[in-house]
Amino acid sequence: MNPLAGVRVTVINPGPTAPYSGMLPGFVAGHYQRDELDIDLIRLARFAGARVINAKATSLDAETKTVSVEGFPDIRFDVASVDIGITSEMPLLDGFAEHGVPAKPLGVFASRWDAYRNGDGPASVAVIGGGVAGAELAMAMAQALRSKGREPQISLIDQREVLGGFNTVARAKLLKALRSNGVSIIENAQVASVGAEGVALTDSRMIKADFVTGAAGARPHDWIAQSGLELVQGFIAISPTLQSSHPDIFAAGDCAHMGFAPRPKAGVYAVRQAPVLLANIRAALGAGKFIEYSPQKDYLKLISLGKKSALAEKLGTAFSGSLLWRWKNHIDVTFMNKFRDLPTMAGPELPKEHASGMREALGAKPMCGGCGAKVGRGALRNALKGLPAPARADIETLPGDDAAVMVTGGQRQVFTTDHLRAFNADPFVMTKIAAIHALGDVWAMGAEPQAATLSVVLPRMSAELQERTMAEILSAAHDVIGSSGAAIVGGHSSLGDEFTVGFAVTGLCDKAPILLSGAKEGDALILTKPIGSGVLMAAEMQGKARGQDVVDALRLMQQPQGVASRVLAPFAHAMTDVTGFGLAGHLGGICEASSVAAEIDLGDVPFMEGAIELADGGMRSTLFDDNRSGAGPVFGAGGPKGELLFDPQTAGGLLASVRADAADELVRKLWLCGYPAKRIGRIVAGEPSVRVL
Repeated sequence: MNPLAGVRVTVINPGPTAPYSGMLPGFVAGHYQRDELDIDLIRLARFAGARVINAKATSLDAETKTVSVEGFPDIRFDVASVDIGITSEMPLLDGFAEHGVPAKPLGVFASRWDAYRNGDGPASVAVIGGGVAGAELAMAMAQALRSKGREPQISLIDQREVLGGFNTVARAKLLKALRSNGVSIIENAQVASVGAEGVALTDSRMIKADFVTGAAGARPHDWIAQSGLELVQGFIAISPTLQSSHPDIFAAGDCAHMGFAPRPKAGVYAVRQAPVLLANIRAALGAGKFIEYSPQKDYLKLISLGKKSALAEKLGTAFSGSLLWRWKNHIDVTFMNKFRDLPTMAGPELPKEHASGMREALGAKPMCGGCGAKVGRGALRNALKGLPAPARADIETLPGDDAAVMVTGGQRQVFTTDHLRAFNADPFVMTKIAAIHALGDVWAMGAEPQAATLSVVLPRMSAELQERTMAEILSAAHDVIGSSGAAIVGGHSSLGDEFTVGFAVTGLCDKAPILLSGAKEGDALILTKPIGSGVLMAAEMQGKARGQDVVDALRLMQQPQGVASRVLAPFAHAMTDVTGFGLAGHLGGICEASSVAAEIDLGDVPFMEGAIELADGGMRSTLFDDNRSGAGPVFGAGGPKGELLFDPQTAGGLLASVRADAADELVRKLWLCGYPAKRIGRIVAGEPSVRVL
């Protein structure tokens, strides 16, 4: 809410959400829905102007100041903050990795538990670890299963005394609550192994369970040991300023050890470290002074008791009841709402005096990126009408096809270019999408990529940050262009107002290229990717899209279409890639060039997760109106699904007009190659038009 100018913030997390542990017992018991447990990092990062890398960090090197991340080049930093929590994994416990579900990471546990509690028949659960986390889980599980009509058998196992860290009054109340929930308490028991039947103890007892979880204390993540930081029992040692042994690396929460004031692992300390962490990161970057964190000696513990009841304990006193659960619920919900009630992006502000028509030209919403920022099809077609035909004999095609076709030394070569305004703050991801998007025109003509040049505009930044950013961009470009079989042969870079990236690409054709003009009556239409990226990216800009849906859309955009092209090309009479003009616009282009009509079976068109709901709520890309007016005759495209036919796609799928007798087998082959392809319609006789059925 108060960003430090000149700083780029990067958040690295394995998934698009961060589950809040304080509400986990309530979720397990069935008092909360799954999404109420999560902080949406995609929305939060958009609001904060940060970039999110949705991948797992695997190492941190304090000397080189780099973080290694799965699927990404190393991320360099000036200042880093580590807050990765702890793990409940039990790698040394025989059979647990195969048959057990650790309570942390919370996201994995929550998903597995959600599936189990919604099953049928009797239920048996074993919880390994008799601390407060294990006790809360056991009582919550008993409540959830009983409410589903499943008679549960719940066992709480500990190698010492269950809830031994509590005072006499609090422990007595908690043990009573456990027993009233039907939880069997098994103390002073050593676990030998975990198997399909349950938990085997060293004294030969077998605790029957078909769901086994572990909440047996705090374990550090193993990869921290290779960081070069000073550790205490595997946790990062920090000073009162929350700095590690390397002053530019901070740590907070459960992954840190406060040697200056040792405390048990508890979320309350992480929350209260936050303002100190913020102040000191700013100080390390040259703004303000360092301050010290002084943790409280004790804190109020609010413990869920299964039903909507809770126990409060502090300073040797304990109370329980439904009123305390309502208090805990109020605290948790209020905390989570801070991450949900975020302001949305406003449209462009107009100066007090402006020319007529400016308001209509700018629109009421922020301009989309990617293909949502392209010139409309109608305006582009009208401008191209005045362009004279090529006079060169070595140029075979006119403007309008996916790429130009040239003949050099008897070899057909295709040439195209594409450039995107960034819609994602991660230059690595954005470059991969731009490269796949540019290659789409080559693949659509059945050609093999040959060479590419890169064109980049970076926002103004320091020379060092330029170097880091360009390294990420070039790594992404090499990944995509190189794996396509082409080579990067040059490029151009400059500084400007915002990040844009694009490629000029050539390809080679061993036989006649696939043009828009070859579609035949009776052909089937195959689409290799779902549509909806335009509306999802527009919603993400305004903080209205689910983070998981955005991440799924970005993953689809990063799927190359080279293999799909090679599957389809031998059978395709016409082919194009679905990009800025939307599915209806690009299909309309095939119809115009081939002098045919097309029918779309709307129920067979694949849509990205979340796109239909957003369209139904009125969300549109800024290019939507231009696409609808410029698509040509389109009949029957009503409702949210119909309107998504005009949604601009970035790095979209291939749309192929193929022999009808080969269509089903082609779809099967595409699925085997990893493409969510669908047969969506057919080519019919008639005036060029698209009819939606």
